Amino acid sequence: MSAVNNEQALVDGPAGAIDVLVDAPESPRGVALVAHPHPLFGGANTNKVAHTLARTMRDLGYAAIRPNFRGVGKTAGTHDNGKGETEDMLAVLAWGQQRFGFAASDPVIICGFSFGAYVQARVAHRLADAGTPAERLVLVGTAAGHVEGARQYDTAAVGKDAIVIHGSKDETVALDNVLAWAEPLELPVIVVPGADHFFHGRLHIIRDIITQRFNVSEARA
Repeated sequence: MSAVNNEQALVDGPAGAIDVLVDAPESPRGVALVAHPHPLFGGANTNKVAHTLARTMRDLGYAAIRPNFRGVGKTAGTHDNGKGETEDMLAVLAWGQQRFGFAASDPVIICGFSFGAYVQARVAHRLADAGTPAERLVLVGTAAGHVEGARQYDTAAVGKDAIVIHGSKDETVALDNVLAWAEPLELPVIVVPGADHFFHGRLHIIRDIITQRFNVSEARA
């Protein structure tokens, strides 16, 4: 298969078409599903953090797929506070696996930013319950607890091997919220000093952290 760079496609979903971007290397090792921030506050699959996650996954050898949530771009439907969005992510994942010739048991990486991280924690639970757990979970700026805009997130538990990255100066999701969520899970949180919610000027740090963690895991395998 030839390299794919920002190809756009429409995928059939539970509420209609789902607008996706695809970044894939020539011979992907698996599928990486990337979720963007809150759609009612300007979130889209072109968001810079989501873009960084997708390109990092592509460079690590995965076919990175970035759906737009309901009501964004060409995606049908209306915002469903994470419930319908979870179903949509699972539909896109199944499409991506079929598109690139993978079985449900082949490697899957689940990535999300902000509201997208909240959704992806739900997706990870669904995959685990189905007996096909994700190989790795990457969450950035995770929406947890009370978030700016009078929203409350009861974020699902994730495994201790999840890569959780948060900015020390996040003005949207307080670092204390994420630490409170992570503490009972005994889940490490990687804090980027000085980073705001959107990691302005620090996107390369997200890339470097993920790349290093993946390379260390492979070296130990």
